[in-house]
Amino acid sequence: MVIAVIGENCSGKSTLANAIKNAIGAEIITGKDYLRMAKSEGEAERVFKARLSAAVYGENIVYVISEMAHIKLLPDGAVKILVKADIETIKARFKMRMRGSLPAPVEQMLIRNHGMFDDGEYDFIFDGVSGDCSELVAFIKSKIL
Repeated sequence: MVIAVIGENCSGKSTLANAIKNAIGAEIITGKDYLRMAKSEGEAERVFKARLSAAVYGENIVYVISEMAHIKLLPDGAVKILVKADIETIKARFKMRMRGSLPAPVEQMLIRNHGMFDDGEYDFIFDGVSGDCSELVAFIKSKIL
C-alpha cells in the first residue's frame, strides 16, 4: 500500500508517518529521498514512480510530501492523507526547528504557503495539532484487508 502523508512544513506529517510505520510496518520515504535511487534526477523519478506503482498492492510505503510537485509522483490507488495545522502552530514549530528564531522572510513564506494543499482530493484529513492517530491507523488497516 502507498500512503501519501501530505502537508505543509511543521504540520505534523513526520509524527503521523511514524505512527503509521509502527502500526503497519511501512518504509518511510520523505520528499526528495527518491533521488538516491539513481544517478540522474529523471531516472530516479522513473525508478521511484515504478516502485510506488508496484507497492500499491504490495509493500507498505509512506511517502511524506511537503511540496506540491511531488503529488504528481503518486500512482493511482495511493491513499492520500492531508495533515493540517493552523498557521500559529506551524510558525511555533518552525521556530523551535530553527532553535528559537523565526526570521521574517521565513515567517512570510510559511504564511504564503499556508493552505496550499487545501484544494486537493484526499482520503482522510488529519488534524496535525490534536488529531488521534488511532482512528487514522484503523482506517489504513481497513484498506489493507
